[in-house]
Parts: sequence; C-alpha cells; structure tokens
Amino acid sequence: MTAHLDAPASATVAPELARSWLLVPGNAPERFAAAAASPADAVILDLEDAVPAAGKAAARDDVVEWLRGGGRAWVRINDATTVHWADDLAALAGVPGLQGVMLAKTESGQQVDATAAQLPAGTRILVLIESAVGLEATPEIARADGTFRLAFGSGDFRRDTGMDDSPLAMAYPRSRLVVSSRAARLPGPVDGPSLTDDPEVLEREAKLTASMGMTGKLCMTPARAPFVNAALSPSSDEVGWAHEVIDTLGEDGRGVRDGSDLPRLAKAKRISELARVFRIRGTHHHR
Repeated sequence: MTAHLDAPASATVAPELARSWLLVPGNAPERFAAAAASPADAVILDLEDAVPAAGKAAARDDVVEWLRGGGRAWVRINDATTVHWADDLAALAGVPGLQGVMLAKTESGQQVDATAAQLPAGTRILVLIESAVGLEATPEIARADGTFRLAFGSGDFRRDTGMDDSPLAMAYPRSRLVVSSRAARLPGPVDGPSLTDDPEVLEREAKLTASMGMTGKLCMTPARAPFVNAALSPSSDEVGWAHEVIDTLGEDGRGVRDGSDLPRLAKAKRISELARVFRIRGTHHHR
C-alpha cells in the first residue's frame, strides 16, 4: 500500500533524511520561491550544468541575493577543476540561508577538503559522483571530513562510461555509493534524476532507487517530488506494523522475549521515527 503523505515544507525535513532534492537553474530566479514552496524536501539552486559559462556571474548574483533576502536552499557549485569554483565559494561563504553546497563532478577527497576549507566550519557538502574516476575514489571521498552525503550524477556518469540507463547497468555504481556511504557512516546516498513525466515510470524508478538502498533522489521538476517522497518513505502498512511491534515489545524493550525481537524493535523504531518526520499515518491492523 502506498504511504499517505502530507507534503512537508522543505525546511521541516532534516537534510540527512531528505528524499526529494529539487534542482532549479540558478539563472531562473523567478522559480526559486515556487521551488521552496513545493513538496520537495530540499531545493538545490544550480550554478553548474544549468548555467552557461557566460551567465554564471549573473546567476551567482541572483542566487546570493535570494538567499540574503530570506530564501533557504542548497547551491550546486561548479567543480573544483574550473575557474568558477573559487568564485562560487567566495560568493557563498557566510551567506545566510545557505543550507549547504553540492560539489559537482567530485573525483577525490582532496577536492572535498579544499571546498570545505573555503566555507564556514560545518557547512554541509553534498558530493556528486559523476565519472568513473569519481566512482573508483568513492570510499576515499565518503571518508573526507567535509562530506555530508553522496549523490549520483547518473547522466554524466553514463556519458563518461558508455553505460546505458538500465537497472542492471546502473546497479554497480548505485551499490558502490550505498556501500561506501554505509562504511563511512554517512546517510544513504541520493540517486540521479528521472527524465520523464510519465507517472508509471516515475513510480517505478523511485521504487528502484529505494530497492538499491538509496534514500534520496534528485528531481528536475517539482511535480516529480511526490513520487520520490512516496517511494522513499515507509508505507502506511509498515507504519501500522511498527506501532504494533512497539506496543507489544515496549519502547524500552521490556516485552522482548528472544534475540529476534531486538532487531524487530529497532526496525520498528526507525520506521516510526521516519513516519513522524514525514507525517505518515499508519494503517491499523485488527488481530
């Protein structure tokens, strides 16, 4: 059964749990406010792929102005090998409303460290893996001090490697990001975006993201965010099951009878917490 979701504002979901990450071109300031009011858990204003080189300075100014004016969002900055990287960081450092940066085309932990060094301490860095070199360096990148969470730049990765977008072809890079994230004790990684508005495909691809162990997904339009939110949330049935387990075993585990009860209780508590954050109502089961 599909979860019953109340669309939360992007500010209400902590970024380590954020499911839908909405990319908005940095040169389209007229879309910023609507994106912030959308069902997406997080908004990323894009200064990289969405903006041609000649327009980057103007887009950067628009993004900074909106953030200084009370807006809140992440910003995708240009990769560390470009001349735009330092300009992005200089403009964004210390700007109110900046929730974190997404570092494009990351290929080493050193690039993450260099980015972190130019930003106020504690600034979150969502690290985008978009190439074979980046994927091979994922364990090192995941362990960099500045890395907050990993994300999969699936389109550029396919162009770099010649792989197609079939689930089988993309299973290895997705798994690599999931395993590296877990080993480095990071939140689950953010998958690449769907490139369609077909509801059946959006639902299927979001469920695939969940099946791979990824806990977020990039979105290119606000209308695609609800499909991601539903697939990456516990279902109403799961929430109902979790409440029953907690009722039976007790929040403190006083009803635990054998070893199998402990992992069931831990899973139930996790589901219950996600249900609270994502505002999902559980299905009541009658025994």
